[in-house]
Amino acid sequence: MPRILLIDDTPEIAELLTYSLRDHGFDVVTTGFDAAVADLASEHRPDAVVLDCSDYRMSETLFDALRADPAHATLPVVIVSDTPEKADASLRKREAAHVLLIPKPFTGAHIARALAQLLPSQQPAHAPNRNSQMADPNR
Repeated sequence: MPRILLIDDTPEIAELLTYSLRDHGFDVVTTGFDAAVADLASEHRPDAVVLDCSDYRMSETLFDALRADPAHATLPVVIVSDTPEKADASLRKREAAHVLLIPKPFTGAHIARALAQLLPSQQPAHAPNRNSQMADPNR
């Protein structure tokens, strides 16, 4: 069962998303915004990270902190954003790999499909394996 580190600054959304991802077969460790994301990743050893912060700059800060640690430089990351064009431009500037963006509004199923794309060995039979940087939430 793949382990996911979910960082969400809205406790109610974190709770709902945690239940949904568990229903999709993921082991989920949840926390609020924490700048020590690299330490959390070292402690919990996730297969992927999901970042859902109310302001993209918060997610960007966490992403940069995570990727600054060589041990997590290629850890798959799903970023939820209400400004996907801005987020996409930011990630392209960073030449970020192993990242998928999910635009708001989203569902737990959208996140689960994005994780399946990033974790092909954990991919359910019904999920397509695409390498695009921005996930299509309607698929």
